[in-house]
Amino acid sequence: METKANYVLIGSFTILITAFLLGFALWAAKYSSDQTWQRYQVIFNEPVTGLTEGSSVQYNGISIGTVDQLKLDARDPRRVQAMLKLEADAPIKVDTRAKMSQAGLTGSPFIQLTGGSPDAPMLRPRDRNEIPVIQTEPSALQNIADTANKLVARLDQMLSEENIQRISDTLENLRATTDAISGQREDIRELLQNARLASEDLRKTLATTNGALEKVDRDVIARLPGTMDKLDRAIASFESAGAGANALVAENRAPLRSFTRDGLQQIAPTLSELRSLMRDIKQITDRLDGNPAGYLLGREQPKEFTPK
Repeated sequence: METKANYVLIGSFTILITAFLLGFALWAAKYSSDQTWQRYQVIFNEPVTGLTEGSSVQYNGISIGTVDQLKLDARDPRRVQAMLKLEADAPIKVDTRAKMSQAGLTGSPFIQLTGGSPDAPMLRPRDRNEIPVIQTEPSALQNIADTANKLVARLDQMLSEENIQRISDTLENLRATTDAISGQREDIRELLQNARLASEDLRKTLATTNGALEKVDRDVIARLPGTMDKLDRAIASFESAGAGANALVAENRAPLRSFTRDGLQQIAPTLSELRSLMRDIKQITDRLDGNPAGYLLGREQPKEFTPK
């Protein structure tokens, strides 16, 4: 009985030791894994078609980890959250950017990391439970898709029924115009010939005009010295006449001042009397024209008798 109890005790102790060793091995493996890998988060604002858990993560073309988890953002389902498992010594910096990429036209999609200037600090969590977030940039695939969508939309707009009808009308008008021009071919040829003749006449006229202008310029230049001499003499005469007038005014300044002070005041009454005299003379001439005898003799002119 005692021997059985020892066997049970030994077996239990062995099981405990084995469980402890297994737990320690698992803990050591997890600790080693945690020391070897670092987790990062990437939030895409575009579809991640073809990307799956386990897809490769490359940094400038070199594989440094995998996609550990993919899920939609609970607050905004238009965004996709990707959890990355990257090598702990990967140089992930604050200006590193993530984007969707693809190996060739038929290859599997993966996440490509680019950027990371030498002077930028490393992207590290601020506390133990925080997962650093790598910022994203639009991928070439998304740019191509957006451009293709815009191109298709513009083509659809350009090839609408209304635009097709306008193009048909324009072609019809162009055909009618060409037909009209073809029917008036002889008139157009004659018009072009007349235009050519008119241009030749205009060229000859311009040549003649240029020759005349050159001749006039030569004559003007030849006569310019004599004209300048005459102009100088005329200016000198004007200056002499102005000096004489100034001297005359200076010599007769007192009489002129007396005339402007007294003579001009007497002119106004004289003009008034002259105006009255002219009015009386006009009345006398009007009476002489109408009844000279009566005006001179002092009686009215007898009226002629007109028998009835």
